[in-house]
Amino acid sequence: MKIIHFTTGKKAEYGILNGEVIQAAAGTPYDGLVLTNRCYNLNDVTMMAPCSPSKVVAVGLNYYSHAQELEMPIPANPLLFMKPSTSVIGPEDRIIYPCSSQRVDYEGELGVVMKTSAHQVAVEEALDYVLGYTCFNDVTARDLQKQDGQWTRAKGFDTFAAIGPCIETELDPGNLDIEAYLNGKLKQRGSTSDLIFPVPELVSFISSIMTLLPGDVIATGTPSGIGPMSPGDVVEIRIAAIGTLRNYVAKSED
Repeated sequence: MKIIHFTTGKKAEYGILNGEVIQAAAGTPYDGLVLTNRCYNLNDVTMMAPCSPSKVVAVGLNYYSHAQELEMPIPANPLLFMKPSTSVIGPEDRIIYPCSSQRVDYEGELGVVMKTSAHQVAVEEALDYVLGYTCFNDVTARDLQKQDGQWTRAKGFDTFAAIGPCIETELDPGNLDIEAYLNGKLKQRGSTSDLIFPVPELVSFISSIMTLLPGDVIATGTPSGIGPMSPGDVVEIRIAAIGTLRNYVAKSED
């Protein structure tokens, strides 16, 4: 089931996407959606980020291929950082290139959307707390990341957490192909089978540190092939079972 968050220009609401048709639903994915008789064509609505996380908990260096690419040792535990809720954008939104950076990179990832509050969750029970999965672009000001040493500024700009196009609820996260395209050219290709710390381990580990709330997102890390974007570029993150997250890079007006 593909859950989307959309607006027709009047109000935001949730719905279930079947092909090109959206069946609107009352309620939220976290307290239970109730389907209505209202249907819309996908081309007639504006899609939004499919969730509104209180926080995005992201994982660095979580693909064996990426660690090899960077010639870095395999971490003993997940390397966590966070993105603020203000960094979240949805499909077709603009990624704003900040004036303070000279290099902004795409990072295609699988996003995990939480269904219920999770605290001290066992690995064996972790997926019971997950609503579903989405595409994620962990946009990064690479030069600022290297300059600062820690990653908050480089990862935390407004528009630096692109999420969408939907939340797919019926999915096995253990063997998904992830691709990133820049202006139609393939730049990244990897599989979640290459994750150092798979999704259940991430949910358990993170929930042992902080309580994950409904709608929170875990960005599971990026495979090899990261690279720069420029204003005017189009970046797409594709996971076949979920869809395509497309965004446009724009120059800051500040």
